[in-house]
Order: sequence, then structure tokens, then C-alpha cells
Amino acid sequence: MDLIAPLALTQGDPAGIGPDITLRAWQRRHDLALSPFVVMGDPEVYRVRARMLDLVVPVKEATLDTAADIFAHALPVVPIATGVTVLAGKPHIAYARSTISAIESAVAACFVGSVRAVVTNPIAKSVLYEAGFGFPGHTEFLADLAARRTGEIVRPVMMLAGPKLKAVPVTIHIPISEVPRALTTDLIVDTCRIVARDLETRYGLQNARLAVAGLNPHAGEGGAIGREDDAIIHPAVRRLREEGIDAFGPLPADTMFHDEARSRYDVAICMYHDQALIPAKALGFDDSVNVTLGLPFVRTSPDHGTAFGIAGSGLAKEDSLVAALRMADEMTRRHDS
Repeated sequence: MDLIAPLALTQGDPAGIGPDITLRAWQRRHDLALSPFVVMGDPEVYRVRARMLDLVVPVKEATLDTAADIFAHALPVVPIATGVTVLAGKPHIAYARSTISAIESAVAACFVGSVRAVVTNPIAKSVLYEAGFGFPGHTEFLADLAARRTGEIVRPVMMLAGPKLKAVPVTIHIPISEVPRALTTDLIVDTCRIVARDLETRYGLQNARLAVAGLNPHAGEGGAIGREDDAIIHPAVRRLREEGIDAFGPLPADTMFHDEARSRYDVAICMYHDQALIPAKALGFDDSVNVTLGLPFVRTSPDHGTAFGIAGSGLAKEDSLVAALRMADEMTRRHDS
């Protein structure tokens, strides 16, 4: 991997805060010693948003070959035209094609080695659904793009990584009512295998300790409050330990996230979306990063949404995007070393 290559940063929904935080991150590039990144998006969106925010940020159209050199004095953008005027805070179905194209272009560039990693700005899934987007979210779309490139089944795993907690949901974008049916012993085992492997290769954490949460209150209380913990989760933990993976549980989720409990593990394996994301965001909303494990490339993202209500207002914080850019840089350097 060419460590001189930039990181690819997707535009996300152009009506959201993605352009705002991108502009601010670029402004702080020297103070924060950020590695060069190149935006996949519409240059005009960034020029208009910079004027709206009263930011002095020159925006220059770039190619993947010129982006790293441009980064020192201008925000490099590989042009992907939106085709219509973008209004901050006003999502529209007309923006969907450019949002999707930015992600596709970033992944393609990563596969040919023109960029080191993919960092994604927030998307509005409801807008994309209106345009016929057939995936629950970023994670599943990225896995599909990777599978099409490699010809192999790709099993993506979502992890929220912050200074105080790493948390993984086994099931992601499905209704709570469907979680018990979706949970299987094999699914938990496969998820934990990917987590253990990528924590070693991407983060340098050997023999990572995996704390596995129960599904039901009190981890089922021996079957008194649901049978899934004993019938599904406990056998998964047993299999993982037989394979040499340091997993333990199922643990009552309500006592897993205080300071003393977190000191006993490296990552929390949770059974559904909110069980993982509520503590992760409560403990590090501004500096946690959404990481997709299990992909053949590095992908990170801010852990927040499009925040249409404050787009173009100057209120959006770039901290989580900066953390995502830094983590992508660190992960690719570690993996190549």
C-alpha cells in the first residue's frame, strides 16, 4: 500500500453537515497534522457552503493523482456533479445519485490503490430509499460493493470505536421485534471471529477480550426472562473459547458499561443496534468513529447523522470526522507495517 496516497472522503448527503465538517477539518489540517484526504463530491457544493459559513477554504478540482499535492493549499475534490442546486438543510431525492456515486467512486479508488481508505460522510437513508437504494445502510452497501469486486461473500461488522468504548452490534438495521429471530449461534460466532481478527490486524490488539452481552434483562436470569441467552448466546461463547478467542458471557447488559466493567474487556459484543450504540455515543459522541470490520479495505465514518437542522449554520462540530480520518490513517499504516 502506498502510504503517500490520500484518504478518500465521500460527500455524504450534500444537504447535510458533511460539507460543513469537511471544510472545517481541512482548515485544521496543519494544527491536527492530518494526512491528505480527497473529497469525492461536487466542488460547487463546497464553494457555496464555504461562503455560507464564511470560511476561507479554496476548493480545487482534482484527480486522484494530484489530490495529495493540492491538499496543502486547497481542498481537493474529485468532481461528481449533483446536477441541481443543493440547499443546506433541505434534503432532496435529486441528490441521491451523486451521494451513491461518491461512495462507489471511493471504493473503486481504494481497490486500485489510488487511495488508502474510505471515510464516509453521513447519508440520509430515507432520501436514498426514495431513489430506490436497496440497502439498509452504508455498511451493507459497502459489503455489496466489495463482494462485486472480489467475487467473494463479504460479511461486514459494524463497530463504534471511541476513547472509552468499542462496541459491536451483532444485528444492525432491523426492527427490535425481529432481533430474537435473527440471532443465531453461528451469527454471533462469525461476528466475533471477524472482530478478533480485525482488532489484531487493524488495531494491533492481540488476544482481544470480547465481552458478550445477553439479549434479555439479566442475561435471561437462567431462562426465567427468556431462553435466547442460554440457548443461543451461551453456546456461541463456548465455541469461541474452544477456538482460542477470549470471549466471555452472556453478561447482563445493564452492568457492562460502567468504568470498572469496561476495564475488563477490549470490545463489547452486543445483540442489537441500540444496545451497542447508546453506550458508545453516550461515552463519546463527539469523538467516536463508526468502523466497518470484515471488509477488504479500511472504512471509517463519523458516528453521527446528517443533522439537516444545523447544516450551513456553523454549529456542526468536526471532531468525529477528524477522529474518523485519523483512525483510517492509523489503521492503514498499521496494516501495512
